[in-house]
Amino acid sequence: MLLQKIRSLPSGLKPPKILIIGDLMIDQYIWGDANRLSPEAPVPIVNVNKESNTLGGAGNVAQNLISFGAEVIVAGLIGDDQAGKELLAVLADENADPTGIVIDSKRPTTIKTRIIAGSYQIVRIDREVSEPISQTSEDELFHKIHAHLAEADIVLFSDYNKGVLSPSLCQRVITSCNSIGKKVLVDPKGLDFAKYKGAFIIKPNKKELAQAVKFEKIGSTQELKNAASALFELTDAAYLVVTLSEEGIAILTKESYQLLDVKATEVFDVTGAGDTVLATLAYFIALGFSVEEACELANHAAAIVIRRVGSATTSVQEILEDMENDHHNHN
Repeated sequence: MLLQKIRSLPSGLKPPKILIIGDLMIDQYIWGDANRLSPEAPVPIVNVNKESNTLGGAGNVAQNLISFGAEVIVAGLIGDDQAGKELLAVLADENADPTGIVIDSKRPTTIKTRIIAGSYQIVRIDREVSEPISQTSEDELFHKIHAHLAEADIVLFSDYNKGVLSPSLCQRVITSCNSIGKKVLVDPKGLDFAKYKGAFIIKPNKKELAQAVKFEKIGSTQELKNAASALFELTDAAYLVVTLSEEGIAILTKESYQLLDVKATEVFDVTGAGDTVLATLAYFIALGFSVEEACELANHAAAIVIRRVGSATTSVQEILEDMENDHHNHN
């Protein structure tokens, strides 16, 4: 039983070391109350109560892994600016290893600002450059990544389509990983899934899967299987893990299909839920759990974080408690 398997993990277990490659950003939250509309335009006036900054994108995956107890190496690109310095400072506070990060003075660090009134997000403001990184930056980044591959138990791509995970960088890393037996897990973005060819797991949502294989939509289980077949043909991945929002999570190989029902009973904010799923998969697969077991745990982890507002993290203990509650409610 999965619950028993987690409980029986030894207390002195060596934490897995996980290398995260992807788009790093700052998630800025401005919290307040909105009780009236502006006389200037039909928009709410938000009276600000507090502001907070946290890591977004690949950085949110890192924080999820750190909250599980993993050792984390972070690789990506930041600007030579205040936001970049802040991002490095947060990683240092979290005891993450930032030696895979390249500073590019020609690009700003991505900042996403969310204005939240009560429990509701009113607007998001993005400050970013999303063109592909320069060849010089890519070469420097690959050199830093390659230096960490031997020590990593598993490698993650956290792709937010901001230009870091270019087709050539993806293939250079996947080829290197496959040559030394390291699994690559991908949270994909964009339309070019061919750049992930050779990855172990690709984790799209239903819309991303449809767009990647040029399906107008995926409305049935058969259409999902057909889309998955097309993506397996394109990428030769071992597994597809497709997040289906309120329908749960689908686990597919070239020969099999399994659906895990959604565990969430309340949904306040889905921000970062995909990051939590990716982190949970990586952590438990690195510990030797099967993909199916890791997906079951990721399903519970996602249910926990979407009950909270803003990019959130969870822990192994909270996942255990959620599983125990779920088990109790169904018996």
